[in-house]
Amino acid sequence: MTDPSSSATGKLACRPRLSSAPLLALAIVMLAAFAPSARAHEIRPAISDVLVEADRVQMHIVLTLEPLVAGIDLQGLDDTDNAPQADRYDTLRALPPEDLQTAFRDDWPDIREGFELAAGDTGLTPEILRLEIPPAGDLALPRDSRLLIGADLPPDGSPVTVGWDAAYGPLVVRQREGGDDAYSALLEDGAVSEPLPRTGVATETAWQVFPRFIVQGFEHIIPKGLDHIVFVLGLFFFSLHIRPLLVQVTAFTLAHTVTLALAALGLVRIPGSIVEPLIAASIVFVAVENLFRPQLGPFRTVVVFFFGLLHGLGFASVLGELGGGSANFLARLIGFNIGVELGQLTVIAAAFLTVGYWFGGRPWYRSRIAIPASVLIAAIGAFWFVERVA
Repeated sequence: MTDPSSSATGKLACRPRLSSAPLLALAIVMLAAFAPSARAHEIRPAISDVLVEADRVQMHIVLTLEPLVAGIDLQGLDDTDNAPQADRYDTLRALPPEDLQTAFRDDWPDIREGFELAAGDTGLTPEILRLEIPPAGDLALPRDSRLLIGADLPPDGSPVTVGWDAAYGPLVVRQREGGDDAYSALLEDGAVSEPLPRTGVATETAWQVFPRFIVQGFEHIIPKGLDHIVFVLGLFFFSLHIRPLLVQVTAFTLAHTVTLALAALGLVRIPGSIVEPLIAASIVFVAVENLFRPQLGPFRTVVVFFFGLLHGLGFASVLGELGGGSANFLARLIGFNIGVELGQLTVIAAAFLTVGYWFGGRPWYRSRIAIPASVLIAAIGAFWFVERVA
């Protein structure tokens, strides 16, 4: 490979005279500060299947109850460890099912105030119909409980809207028994669903679904996918030359597109307990190889492709949670994938404008920036791997 100090032809670099130390120190501090909070999607959307009948609405919700009982504001939070009520959450997380059920039912009159259920302009008061809480299990992972709530509807035939307070976190709403093109949406920041009719179902066209999934794919990278961001940075610090970067990104993109499609179709299923540690291991591998094999070869490309398959499985878990039938499957899949790619390209562009543009042509770029950054990335990946298998 041509030394970075040679001609800028084929590079993404210029060479203004600036000191790299403050910038690199800032990057290290920022990555180190965020590292502990990058556990594999600990704050996950609650999943709600909504059944609207002539005189009644029911919501079957798969959710983590403990943050609601602890009073944690999940809006914008990526890990419960960062909440002021983290100790209370951990205590609740360890409770046996019957004790947590008692705590939740005791707090239900206050908790249900955050539910936004309405028939037209008439607010609805939901009641608990059934609550199933599993044993505590692994305390490092959130516990998924199942809550069935219902409310009577007024006799005016008005459509129903559902949602909940922003503090309860993101909520996926899916209309039950609606067929392939029934309404399905991810609600964030206290948003409510589209009106759901009492007869028939709310539907969406592919052109309505497509832009929304572009946004959701992008958000899965920025700001939610810190592990994916760090992996892409590992690719970036391999080389500033266009060809190695383009080959790696293309291999990564093709691979995660394949597994994203296969997993979204239900043809491939691998538990997150396996995928997430392997994603962390992929971060370690590419960073370490940056140190010892700084030249593009077939092995590097194959390895990046393989790790792209793993990352695609991680993307698919989110895409699957968003629901939807087969009618708009391609719109969801393509839109989400485009959003993911835009997020990854944004990470590369930000890294180039922050580091590569200013220092990429310096003879000490690799020794003072690329190598230290790769060491840091490897350390973060190793930390996540240990955390995810512990």
